[in-house]
Amino acid sequence: MGVVSLLLIGFVVTGCAGTAPRPPRSEFEDIPVPKGLTYQPDKSTVIESPSVKAARLIYRGRLEPESLGQALRATLEANGWRHVSTTTASGRGTIQVYEKASNALQVHIHEGVWYTYVELDATRSVQQNR
Repeated sequence: MGVVSLLLIGFVVTGCAGTAPRPPRSEFEDIPVPKGLTYQPDKSTVIESPSVKAARLIYRGRLEPESLGQALRATLEANGWRHVSTTTASGRGTIQVYEKASNALQVHIHEGVWYTYVELDATRSVQQNR
């Protein structure tokens, strides 16, 4: 990995650490969102049931996809998410899969015409009070 790549990763991760992530929903607060991404509420969906909360949270920004993927992985792992796999397909972007306890997270990073998009698909088990 080149010096420029390492510096870019450092800047992105430092940017993430310098400001607190602002998730749109408190039940997903352990899913950090790097600085430079804007939440897209009109393209996002949150579904809640008595036992599960699921969400597709869409963000966009003008960040380089490879560095963004590396920064997301570093911050997710720092928040207790275990990396399961990464798949990259030309023209389709990168998909990272994580798990944490009985929760699942899929991160899809892809480029559009003007922006880089991050789709966070998360499911969270809701503990029942008995």
